[in-house]
Parts: sequence; structure tokens; C-alpha cells
Amino acid sequence: MSSSVTLPARQAPARLWTAPLPLTAAALCTGLLALIVTGVLTGTNDPSELSDPGALTRWGLPVARFVHHLAMATAIAAVILAAVAVPPQAGPRRRRKLPTDDPAAEHPLFARTLQIASLAGVVWTVAAVAVLVLTFSSLSGLELSASDSFAAGFFGYVQSIATGQAWAAVVLIAAVFATLVTAVRAPAGLFFIAVLGLTAILPMALVGHSASGDDHYAAVNSLGLHLLGVVIWVGGLVVLALLGPALSREAAEARERSAATSTSAAPASAKPAPGMTETLLRRYSTLAGLALLTVAASGIINASLRIESLGQLTSTSYGLMLSAKLLATLALAVIGWMHRSWIIPRLGSGARPAGLLFQLILVEVAIMAAVIGVSTILGRTAPPVPEELPPDATPARLLTGYDLPPEPTGSLWLTLWRPDWLWVAIVVFLAAWYVLAMVRMRRRGDSWSVLRTASWLFGLLVLLWVTSGGPAVYGMVLFSGHMIQHMTLTMVAPIFLVMGSPVTLALRALPVRTDGTRGPREWILWIVHSRFSRIITNPIVAAVNFAGSLLIFYYTPIFGLVLEYHVGHELMIFHFLATGYIFALVLIGQDPLPARPAHPMRLIILLATMVFHAFLAVAMTSSDQLIQASWFGNMGYDWGFTALEDQRSGGELMWALGEIPAILMSFVAGVIWSREDKRETRRLDREADRTQNAELNDYNDMFAEMAERDGPR
Repeated sequence: MSSSVTLPARQAPARLWTAPLPLTAAALCTGLLALIVTGVLTGTNDPSELSDPGALTRWGLPVARFVHHLAMATAIAAVILAAVAVPPQAGPRRRRKLPTDDPAAEHPLFARTLQIASLAGVVWTVAAVAVLVLTFSSLSGLELSASDSFAAGFFGYVQSIATGQAWAAVVLIAAVFATLVTAVRAPAGLFFIAVLGLTAILPMALVGHSASGDDHYAAVNSLGLHLLGVVIWVGGLVVLALLGPALSREAAEARERSAATSTSAAPASAKPAPGMTETLLRRYSTLAGLALLTVAASGIINASLRIESLGQLTSTSYGLMLSAKLLATLALAVIGWMHRSWIIPRLGSGARPAGLLFQLILVEVAIMAAVIGVSTILGRTAPPVPEELPPDATPARLLTGYDLPPEPTGSLWLTLWRPDWLWVAIVVFLAAWYVLAMVRMRRRGDSWSVLRTASWLFGLLVLLWVTSGGPAVYGMVLFSGHMIQHMTLTMVAPIFLVMGSPVTLALRALPVRTDGTRGPREWILWIVHSRFSRIITNPIVAAVNFAGSLLIFYYTPIFGLVLEYHVGHELMIFHFLATGYIFALVLIGQDPLPARPAHPMRLIILLATMVFHAFLAVAMTSSDQLIQASWFGNMGYDWGFTALEDQRSGGELMWALGEIPAILMSFVAGVIWSREDKRETRRLDREADRTQNAELNDYNDMFAEMAERDGPR
């Protein structure tokens, strides 16, 4: 008996591009009005301009910035989605197969996403060049021309001025990004291209409209986080809007498959597999939720550095534009909530939710375009808080950007805080993820050690204190404070983080993907089994990297660059935390590794490390030469000790903070060795009981045969 299945007729695609046109026009008018009100188009806004650079620069620079920001976000987000959310290969799940179809062929959405990334990368590069040239024209007051004076000034601007150097770096990054994205198709390669694109955030944050604020470190970090969230959020939405027609077709095919499954002999309780459209939107929704929190939190922090009172939100042009950004962000959050809670769960039920979904996406893109336009104007608007240093700035203020803190006492090391918002965000994210993963495992019925959780959270608390507490404040003015920060990052925090076994938790808690894409779990496995992991987790490499970093850091110009430049300071924190984590992971960690050294080798490495720490500490305490004298010798404090005496105290702290954790690690390594020996002994006993000592009997029989064969001597 046969039965026919009637599939619903495919509906004509809705006119998705007509609904947001009025809102798009309103957004463009709003941006144009902001340009006029703030004086950008009339040349009356920027006090740094020497003279009027001409109408082409006045009009072209904000437009170029707008196009640059939008193209950059689109290009990077497209590569991120291609690397983590879209399957690279079509596979056997395609509804129709042509004679030329190959299971290894590229998925249509994957190919389309990379086409968007390639085109956006080219636009990004051209726009970055335009911003570089027009910014010089604006700052110098010279009209665009091919004269020798303009060319000479431009090359000097690129070579010597921080703004020119930063935008030249953005141009270089964009050009390399656009070149690579046209040739790379492997997920691993796309991952590194996405990381390359995200590095463009660094120079933009360093010369952004908040970088010259009073709290430079907080301004740069909050602006960098803000740009990161905007790139993922805005760029992802633009990519989804451009993928709208392809996603609509895929959603229709998914509904047809769902209808066919519901009328077949499948069990009534069987739930149809979600289509690629629904899966992609859910994955983007997760990224967008994290990006929204990042954008909102970093925007509030950044705004607090630029305005002095809430009244300035309505009484100044800068505050009015900040208020407009806040209202637009709230509107976008509401639309995002509608996506996740109402529209996406109904994608498989009919055509209307899919059409409404892409209409809302286009509306979001229009609102975000207006927000980016307002942000572009903010970069050329003077904030209420003055950006210049006071005329009576202290030596510490001139060197570090901050006034000299109080004389260090025992309580101030714990109560004095200056948040490093980058590491605050990292700590909060890692703590929330770990707790949620543990809760998910327990709800599933699996167990997870409370001691591991406590160790991980305590390690994050130590990391927060060392990056935003007393060590971070005094580490900029005292060598001893810097040494506390350094050794805590390298020897204390990593021990507790490693004992939390985060990789094991991630592999057990994160979902497994079966559609050919790489989620967090798949990327973790790829990193663990990569050649790079085998190299850096080699015990000799880990020990040399751990110990050699100390010698190279303090006795080369690298230390001075770290003290002078904010990026160098953040890279120092990351490097020493990473080297300490890898060193502890190799010696006492329980997470999976390509290979582990034998227990005697671990103790030998620890002993050699303790000896090296002692040698370097003695060299510092007995030295009569001040390290980085131009920095630590010119702070202007009068706390009862000299900079050289403080350096000797730092050497003593290196010895103490290096030896005590090393002894603790030796104890933990010994406990692990003892436990593994006991487990191996129990395993051998069980094997002997199961085989009735067959191995021992064979061994004795071998000696008996040898004795019988040799005979009496």
C-alpha cells in the first residue's frame, strides 16, 4: 500500500528589502543632522585643525570612517561565522543532488559567506587608506593635493605621529586580511585570519576618541572591548542580512523536509532536525548576546570617563549623542530578545516568522548603521572632561599617566584598586562559564569536584587582584610592586587555575557538533592535538620558556617598552600568565596533553627552576645598577627608601614568590606520583587475580627452563 505525500507549495519570497527603507532613510538623515549640528561639515568642530582642509576632507572623512567601520565589522564577522558556525562542506544532507554534486563540495552558505568576507575585506582596505589620508588632511589643515609639501608631510605623519602609525597599521592588517581570505578555505586558516583581523582593534583603540582621556589604561581597554563587541554584533548582523535570500531558501527546504518527516512512518515523538538557518541563527544569537553585554558594559565605563555628571548627557552635544547611542542599543537589545525568544523557535512552523526575521535583521542593520554614524561623529567631538594634562602634573603623572599613589602599607595592597577592564572582563567571563558548565554537568547527573571549582575561582580571584589591585597600582611606580605582580602571575595564579582542570570540564560539558562545523569543544580538541601544543608542552621547552623569560625580560629593552606602552603591559600579563600556566600544566595538571614527562623528570625540572630563581634573585639583590633607572628613578616619591633599595627588595620577593610556590608544586607532584603508583599497583593486583598470577608463573617457568637447560655446572 502506497501513500502519497503532498508537500506545501513554496511561497514566493517576500519583499524583504522594502520594509526597512523608511527607517534606513531616517537613520541617514539622523547621521547627516548630527554632522551638521556638531560642525563637522562646516569645519568648526575640531580645534586640532590648523586651518580648513576643504569640503572634500570635511565630507569625506566621516563617510570614510563610517564605511571603514562597517566594512571591517562585516569582513571579520563573516570569517568568524565561516570558521565556527557554517559547515564548510555540503555533505549528504542537501535536498537535491545534481549529477556534478560532490559530498566534499563547499556548502553554498559557506561559499557565500566567504564571498562576503572577500568583498568586505577589499572595501575595508580601501576605506582604511582613505581614512589615513583624510585624517592627515584634517589634522594638518592641508587640502588634498599631489604637491610635494603634502606628500612630505604625509610621510612624516605616517612615520612619526601616533595617529598616522596606527592607521598605517590598520591599512596593512586590512590588506593582508583581504589577500588571505580569498585563498584560505580550511577552518584552521580562517581562525587565524579572524584573529589577524581582530588585531586591527588594537591601533584603533590606542588612538580612538577615548584614548587620550585622563584614565588612559581604562579608556583604551574599555574602547577595545567596545570595538570587539561591535565587530561581532554589527558585522554578524550585516552578514546575516546579506545571506538573507540564501537563508530563506534553506529555511523553506527545511520546512519541506520537516513536513515530509511528519507524514512518514517516523515516531510521533521524533523531533525534526533543525535546518541550517535555525542553527546558524541560534549560534549567532549566542555570540550576539555576549557581544551585547560587552558593548553595553564597556560603553558605560567609557562614557563615565568622558563626562563628569549625568546632566551633561542632555546639556552637551557629546552627551546627547551618547544618549542616542544608549537608546539605540536598548532598541537593538529588544529586537535581539525577539529573535531568540519568539521568532527563531517558530522558524519551522511557517513562512511568516522567516520573513519577519529577516525584516527585523534589516531593521537592526539600519539602526546599527545610524549608531556607527553617531560614533564616527563622537570621534570628532570634544568631550566635557578635558583631555590635556594639568600644568602642575607630577613626575609620576607624566610617566605613568596617574598620580602617585599613597605610601604602600600592608592594607593598601588589598584595598587599593584600579580596574583593568580587559582582565576584569576575562575573569568574569571565565568564572561565569565555569560555574554554568559545572551546573550543566550536575543537572545531567555527572559529578564534578567542588575542590576543583574552588581552586579555579580562587585562581581567578588572584588574577583579578594582581591585574586590578595593589600589585597593578604599585607595579607602575615600584620595582618591588612590579615583581609582586610578575611572580604572582607566573607562580601563584597558574597553580590554582591548572588544578581547576578547565579543559577537562569543557570537553565534558560542551556539546558535540555533528554538522561539520567546529564549535568550542572541537577547537579545544584541535588545539590540544596540534603540533604547536606538542612543542610548547614539551617539558624542556616549557621549562626554558618559563625560566628564560625572566632573564630576557629584565635584562633587555623589553622591560622598558612594557613600562612605556600600554599594549606591551597587557602582552606582558598575558605572556607570564600563559608561561606559568603551561609550566604548571605540564608538571601538576590533569588536563589532557599530547605527552607528559615522567614523574622523576618533573621533580628535576622543578629543582632546576628553583635554582635558577635563586640565582637571578641573588643577582638582583646584590646589584648596584638600577634596572630601568629612567623610569623607577624618576617617580619623585619620598617613602623612606631609594629606588635601588626597592629593587633589592624586589629581588628578595622574587626569591620568596618563586621558591614557595615551587615547593608547593613539588609536594603536589609527589602526591600525584604516589596516587598514580597506587592506581598502577591496584591494576596489577587485579590483573594478577584475574589471570591467577599467569605473568609471574611464566616468569618463574622461564628461569626454571634456563636452569634445566644449563644443567649442573
